[in-house]
Amino acid sequence: MAVLEKRAVSRLELCRDSPQTVDVVLTVAITRPYLATPPAACPTNRTSVSLTSKRHIIADTMKTLQVLATLLQVASFSLLSHCLPNAHDAFPPLLDATLADLRSGLDRNLFTSVDLVRAYIDRIQEVNLQLSAITEINPDALSIAAERDDERRAGINPVKLPLHGIPVILKDNIATFDKMNNTAGSYALLGAKVPEDSTIASKLRKAGAIILGKSNLSQWAASRELINHEGWSAYGGQALGAYFPNQDPRGSSSGSAISSSIGLSWAAVGTDTSGSILAPAHANNVVGFRPTVGLTSRYLVIPFSSRQDTVGTLTRTVKDAAYLMQAMAGPDGHDNYTSAIPFGEMPDYVASCKDSGLRGKRIGVSRNILTPGYDPAYDSDPAAFERALDVMRSAGAQVVDNIDMNCSIVYQLYAQSTNVSAPQKPSFTTVGADFLSDLPKKYLSLLTHNPNNIASVEHLRDFTRRDLREGYPGFSTSGWDDYLYFGINNTNPTYWPNVTLERYFFGNACVAGAIQQHNLDAMVLPTPYAILAASPVGLPAISVPLGRSPDGAPTIKSDWGNLAVSAPNGPFGISFSGLAFSEEKLFAMAYAFEQRTNVRRTIRPHVVPKTELVDVVRRRCVVLPRSEGCLL
Repeated sequence: MAVLEKRAVSRLELCRDSPQTVDVVLTVAITRPYLATPPAACPTNRTSVSLTSKRHIIADTMKTLQVLATLLQVASFSLLSHCLPNAHDAFPPLLDATLADLRSGLDRNLFTSVDLVRAYIDRIQEVNLQLSAITEINPDALSIAAERDDERRAGINPVKLPLHGIPVILKDNIATFDKMNNTAGSYALLGAKVPEDSTIASKLRKAGAIILGKSNLSQWAASRELINHEGWSAYGGQALGAYFPNQDPRGSSSGSAISSSIGLSWAAVGTDTSGSILAPAHANNVVGFRPTVGLTSRYLVIPFSSRQDTVGTLTRTVKDAAYLMQAMAGPDGHDNYTSAIPFGEMPDYVASCKDSGLRGKRIGVSRNILTPGYDPAYDSDPAAFERALDVMRSAGAQVVDNIDMNCSIVYQLYAQSTNVSAPQKPSFTTVGADFLSDLPKKYLSLLTHNPNNIASVEHLRDFTRRDLREGYPGFSTSGWDDYLYFGINNTNPTYWPNVTLERYFFGNACVAGAIQQHNLDAMVLPTPYAILAASPVGLPAISVPLGRSPDGAPTIKSDWGNLAVSAPNGPFGISFSGLAFSEEKLFAMAYAFEQRTNVRRTIRPHVVPKTELVDVVRRRCVVLPRSEGCLL
């Protein structure tokens, strides 16, 4: 007992605990010293002690030891409660934890990957009924985390494997060859099986990352309806942003943005066709990176448009986006678009994140594209954009202002539309033609098990209208109705003239043309304006938090009325857009801007999970006091 007394008291003194906690441990140690002297009732002649008496003594001794163990456990828990929260570097708050924070803690054996997974699962369970950000948690996540912990103990090179043991969320249209579903938010694909991991999932596993779960999305990447119920899917429900009540999370990578924003994982992967990464990043106070179409493989990612789909990231910092992109980018024989990658060796996106990233850069600004009414969050504080330009100038960038772009007419027409929910005549879209071809060819035909026999968009529409779980007709199929009405896929002769027109209009007459004409490194726009300028021609863009709608700003409802797209405390972002495969430049400029502004940490969500790493480690240390990160 003397050894236990010394250890307990010594640790309490080390942590400078309260006298009350010290007294608890000392009282236990002094008053019940393991029956060092026999009780008065016990016979002193050992030879005359009956078997029954011996049993009583043993029973009393065991009860005393159990009480002592319980009290020491309580004291240890109290001790850990005081000591662990003081180790700020070891246990970073998960709301803002970066890869550097988590990597440091793992490599110093202050916590484990199992701890990280448990903490994130607890946080998901705290808020998911309210926010509906996550559709599934990987049932193997804890066992995979334990394997990563064993690998780390055996020895890894964290420089070569920075994502090793780090949990990541995937959008629920990126297939994984495991026990999770890949549904695009629909019951039509529930239980369907793929032949192997998507290339993205495979690359992340090879990098040592832990695929923690799947995130909710606008169903079928917002292809189902013309009036987009952003963040809603039949399988996942209505996702909500965390920054004001009933916040429209934007879409379609809604759940990925939410989960990254409030620390439900280290980072999340999304897909972007026409703003599906950039818009949620803008609304949820995170960094959204849309890479050039072809920089990341789309193999076994449920497609919308092969010309515009790209797999990107939603993270809390620019450098974390670079780390995640470093693991995912590269050629893949399953996706011929990746053959356009012009590099023999992939660039080092992480190394491009330097404080000097804006120095000497020529950055273009278009004023005629900034049509009032296009985005209410930007309209709530347009001066924020002007302040951002001043930050760039002070960092050594040359701002080339007032560049007129002819594509501005599209923004003007959108802003002038006063009743977008009114019935519309069927209209042809090239992405709709892509969907008719790409969904069957690039995904459905590859399934090894297709429980509902969905083989075409027409089959999908029929299932959706028939299955009550899909919410039809309250949630319509108007998008698919238009695609099927025209019946034009991307092999039809009338398809390509429309593609050529789009490429000219959104290329030469928009961002790409402006960059080439004025010899720019990038165009800078409020994020909603960057979406339409980049997506139709597959260009890269990165959105960084810029500000929040001020207190007293009006609450603006969504087109269909149930959610708010803008309200006080609603975040908004700024984007850097470049030419194809100019990601290094974009990372450099965005990082330098982020380091000078650090806006994200100034905007606090109104829904925040309470579980922290320290809580999980504390629970473990009570049971296993000699394990990683424990102070006893």
